[in-house]
Amino acid sequence: MERTRIIVADDESIVRADLKEMLTNLGYLVVGDVGDGQSAVNLARELKPDVVLMDIKMPNMDGIEAAKILTAEKIAPVVLLTAFGQKELVERAKEAGVVGYLVKPFREADLMPAIEVALSRFAEFREVSQEVADLQNALETRKLVERAKGILMDTQGIEENEAFRKIQKMSMNTRKAMREVAEAIILAHQTAG
Repeated sequence: MERTRIIVADDESIVRADLKEMLTNLGYLVVGDVGDGQSAVNLARELKPDVVLMDIKMPNMDGIEAAKILTAEKIAPVVLLTAFGQKELVERAKEAGVVGYLVKPFREADLMPAIEVALSRFAEFREVSQEVADLQNALETRKLVERAKGILMDTQGIEENEAFRKIQKMSMNTRKAMREVAEAIILAHQTAG
């Protein structure tokens, strides 16, 4: 089984070294470590890790801002590590889409549950995002097919079900998706009109 690939971001090199050791002991693969949020974002974009463990307070860009970018770009789940448990930081972390939050000092035993839950939540997030995209595509296809049916009904004086069968038949004959056929009908009608 492939080991979970992790990037560690903390502005203190001693903390990064400790984290790398703990993660390696737990069987994880640390693929990179950086000292600021912007570097964490850049490295994550490049290496596409499974998880990013990141401190909140870092130079250039704090961990919450970096987490917001990584979540928006669907690159990797972020577990924040911080010595600060203030409500304001927790709220910002939630808004940024952070899937884990560990308050320092934490033990090696605290890392694995946080990482595994983050991986699970991120997988669910990606799945839901894909379902939404599929539904949007299906809706757009349906709208285009309805429009193409309307054009066929108007221009050929046929009933709705016959127009639908025509689009279906063209789709099968040309081995193109019904959406492509509908788009072609609409385009041909626009250029003819």
